Amino acid sequence: MPYAYDDQNIFAKILRGEIPNKTVVETEHSLAFHDIAPQAPDHILVIPKGAYVCYDHFALEASDAEILDYTRLIGKICADLGVQPGEGGDGFRLIANAGPHGVQEVPHLHVHILAGRVLGPMLTRLR
Repeated sequence: MPYAYDDQNIFAKILRGEIPNKTVVETEHSLAFHDIAPQAPDHILVIPKGAYVCYDHFALEASDAEILDYTRLIGKICADLGVQPGEGGDGFRLIANAGPHGVQEVPHLHVHILAGRVLGPMLTRLR
C-alpha cells in the first residue's frame, strides 16, 4: 500500500509557516530547527520540504536533488555543531523513527540530531 501523507501534521504546518520554529538552516529542499522539547544540549530536527512520511518513503521516491540536499544538510549541521568524531568532536546520534513499531509520532520524515552529552545505550537489551 502506498504511503498516504497527512498534510495536517505539525511539520507540514511548520513548512507552511502556520507554526513558528527556531530555524537553524533552511535550504531549497530541507529545513532544520531546534526541537521544542530537547533531549540533549544539542537537539535539532531536520525535515525534507517534500511530503514524505518516513525514511524509506523518502529514499525510494525523493529526487536525487532532494536526497543530496537533505543528506548534506545533516552533515553540515554536525560540522557546525563541532560534533564530528573525525574532526575531533565527541560524536552525535541520528534518530529517524518509522511506523508504529518505530514509535513514529509525526508522519513526516524527520531526523533528530542529538549531541552535547553522553547519550547512553540506544535500546534496552532483551534478556
